[in-house]
Amino acid sequence: MPHPSNATTDQGDGLSVLGIDAAWTAHHPSGIALVRHTAEGWRCELLAPSYDAFINQASDHECDPARKAKGSRPDPAALLRASRQRIGSCIDCIAVDMPLAMTAITSRRAADTAIASRYGSRGCAVHSPSAQRPGAIADRLRAELETLGYRLQTAASPHPEAALIEVYPHVALLTLLNLSYRLPYKVSRSAQYWKAEQLSISQRIERLLSHFQEIRSGLDAQITGIPPFIPRASQVSTLASLKPIEDMLDALICAWVGIEHLEGRTLGLGDHNAAIWVPAAGAR
Repeated sequence: MPHPSNATTDQGDGLSVLGIDAAWTAHHPSGIALVRHTAEGWRCELLAPSYDAFINQASDHECDPARKAKGSRPDPAALLRASRQRIGSCIDCIAVDMPLAMTAITSRRAADTAIASRYGSRGCAVHSPSAQRPGAIADRLRAELETLGYRLQTAASPHPEAALIEVYPHVALLTLLNLSYRLPYKVSRSAQYWKAEQLSISQRIERLLSHFQEIRSGLDAQITGIPPFIPRASQVSTLASLKPIEDMLDALICAWVGIEHLEGRTLGLGDHNAAIWVPAAGAR
């Protein structure tokens, strides 16, 4: 059964969220965003296209935008150290776009079925996880974060002070942007999105960038201080170069759901083993 969150924030309380668009394999990069609550509202403190870039930026090392983001296995302890180094306090909520569960993930979960049932007609069913993907990466991430004090929140668990939640950006965007159907912004699916129109690569790039800006505008209304990271069409020559931009947008969306969770506006879909947390406003 859905389980509404009940945590709340006070103005300027300094709560923080780490949003992670976690890759299902170690050789693909993962976008990551750090946001913090201030007297003026929620603010983006750090945004990076990979774990390594995030850790480097936390130490005030500049990120070369021309350098290709590198994939790696997540190191939760290092990420939390980097976050604390940046903001001077502990993270209150970690919101991750990757299947997570209290037991080893080997097949489709009740949480996946619940999302498909509620949002499948709006184009937001989920990929079924398996023992291979994300497999050990997800199991290890959940276990390591638990040892660091972040216990996975399921639909049956109480709300701890340090929360680890699974989120799903496609569903979150329905609420953030007030959409009736999934937004077509995934780089790898651009050929399928507009197959009937037979768009050229440059046209697909322009279409994707338009949707990226739409997402950015929605996020700007919720989070200040997001750096300018979306290029102009004239600066983009390949579709692949847009993937890090997509990953960072997804990380920011994850962070926004984490904000909603801390402010008591999410719903957990799943069971005692796993839950996908979605904005409550769009789940009615």
